[in-house]
Amino acid sequence: MACDWLLVDGSSVMFRAFFGVPTTVRSPRGEPVNAVRGFLDMLARLVTDRNPRALVVATDRDWRPAFRVEVIASYKTHRLVRGAMPAELEPQEPIILAVLEVIGVQAIGAAGYEAEDVIASLLPKLQGTVEIVTGDRDLFALVRDPDVRVLYTQQGIGRLAVVDEAEVERRYGIPGRRYGDFAVLRGDPSDGLPGVPGVGEKTAAQLIRRYGDLDALLQSGRLGPEAARYVERARRVAMPVATAAVPMPHARRPREAGDPAALARLEERYGIAGSTGRLLQALRGRA
Repeated sequence: MACDWLLVDGSSVMFRAFFGVPTTVRSPRGEPVNAVRGFLDMLARLVTDRNPRALVVATDRDWRPAFRVEVIASYKTHRLVRGAMPAELEPQEPIILAVLEVIGVQAIGAAGYEAEDVIASLLPKLQGTVEIVTGDRDLFALVRDPDVRVLYTQQGIGRLAVVDEAEVERRYGIPGRRYGDFAVLRGDPSDGLPGVPGVGEKTAAQLIRRYGDLDALLQSGRLGPEAARYVERARRVAMPVATAAVPMPHARRPREAGDPAALARLEERYGIAGSTGRLLQALRGRA
């Protein structure tokens, strides 16, 4: 099924590529390029399968933004110990971005924001159908039928779960546009967000079904003062924000490499010609 816009959560897909391809995959000089090759191959598969008119890769410019930490200090604190990304992945990110640049695939980030915020900030600028590729459930909050849905990579690029409003309702028993409110109540330990004490997934869903949204829940007085204060803070942290300054992206995907000479140098340097060739072949395909 073709879409107008394919927005790829670059950080999420890059991590999946790194852990999905053995680190024994190396450049001619012995450097790890497993994430580079995996990312490009995944992107090629996505373009082939989804046939988007336009393609954007959203990037993290700050994986732990100050505006979130100032509100809830525990936000992603557990990741400070091990770092933002594995040591062998970190040097591969600039290679991925360099390849995308010379091919002409637009990668967009914004200082002080995560990729999820970049995607949320791009949506108001776009017309037509949008598919968001991510392994981050936070982006379920952006689902809007019939125009915006998430392709969830829980089972890999080859078996994407299509998440629309009906799927949100099926999974969580809540109205399809209320995932963000539900997530605030439930919390997310992987992001250092504890949630409302005593409120798990089942109770969070019951509260959303009964009151409709967080505003109505807060106005009802159902939550105690401490829980209400947490909700007011957490809703500013847990949900993607649309306040990042992002440009209007190109409305057409590239058909040929924008800088073939620079691409050839990268292919030789890192031994990735097979992966770049597959991506270019996919980009030239039907659209």
